[in-house]
Amino acid sequence: MNKLTAERRAAILSALVEGSSVNSTARMTGCSQVTILRLLADAGSFSADYHDLTVRNIRSERVECDEVWSFVGCKARTKRNGGEGHGDAWIWVALDSDSKLVVSYLVGERNGAHAEALMLDLASRVVAKPQITTDSFAAYRYAVGMAFGAGVNYAVLHKSYGSPYKGDGRYSPPVCVGCDKDAALGNPDLERASTSYVERQNLSLRMGSRRFTRLTNGFSKKIENHAHAVALHYFHYNFVRKHATLKTTPAVAAGIATKPLTMLDLVAMIEREEALTGGRLTDYLPAAG
Repeated sequence: MNKLTAERRAAILSALVEGSSVNSTARMTGCSQVTILRLLADAGSFSADYHDLTVRNIRSERVECDEVWSFVGCKARTKRNGGEGHGDAWIWVALDSDSKLVVSYLVGERNGAHAEALMLDLASRVVAKPQITTDSFAAYRYAVGMAFGAGVNYAVLHKSYGSPYKGDGRYSPPVCVGCDKDAALGNPDLERASTSYVERQNLSLRMGSRRFTRLTNGFSKKIENHAHAVALHYFHYNFVRKHATLKTTPAVAAGIATKPLTMLDLVAMIEREEALTGGRLTDYLPAAG
């Protein structure tokens, strides 16, 4: 059976994290869609495991949290009306304000259970209790207090928006016309309370993954592929792509990596995992540098 070279696999993964759809990547590389989706599944699974094992003991002073809307197969309204598909799928993100490292993320629904899951995961990855800032989604307050306990400093941003666009601009988001900050728990420094960095990272997700581009047919058709694409994106964001302001990757800035990785490094690690019969990720993480 023919096997793609490491360079070709790296080229495919690079295309997927730079905004190309599965179909366009297939046309550019001459590979079948099935091959690309299998590679995406391998890379996504590995990326999720790599994140889980390496993004630990993070020393963070401030963390920003937000949610990104997307859908799989069809939107929630269409699903309620009998449409086929998973429906809405929200990406929950917790980002360190200084290193820009995405500390925690998950794919789920916008509800209390997933807010709690994000905060519990975040609490397991940071060394102390950072100041946390979120939007005004009500479920965060209990989730933050439950995960971090007494003494946590938690601020909430309440944004006010103008009237929705009409006519040609009706698909554009409304304009933010005001922002209030409240101390929800503890004694947070409201001057430093912000969600600007995590929202900018959300834009990188929408621009870097075709599945999140609005008003196209590049959306995910299966929730499994959606989760793999999200995991691959955050591996690339944390460990490969140099941040324009930091001049290095968030992982290096956070002290959990010594140098930026490349997509060839990712392919090499995946291939080594494939070669290990019953091997675990922890068996070869040191060799990955």
